[in-house]
Amino acid sequence: MTYSNHKKAFKQLKAKPVKLKKFIKHNSSKKRSCGFSQKRCGRCGRIRGHISSYGLHLCRQCFRETAANLGFKKYG
Repeated sequence: MTYSNHKKAFKQLKAKPVKLKKFIKHNSSKKRSCGFSQKRCGRCGRIRGHISSYGLHLCRQCFRETAANLGFKKYG
């Protein structure tokens, strides 16, 4: 499942400021105070597979890429 981005239609609405304001009012996403969509990867912005242990705030893919630089060792 993907999350939508309401900013895709801005190209067509830039010439019409009144309609742009109305579009933003009705189609912007709700501000969240909790839940999985609140936690995003600090590096790429993904919402799923989030690792917040030790204050990392990375998704699992970014963690695999940067784990050696952060000082983590792979055992096994």
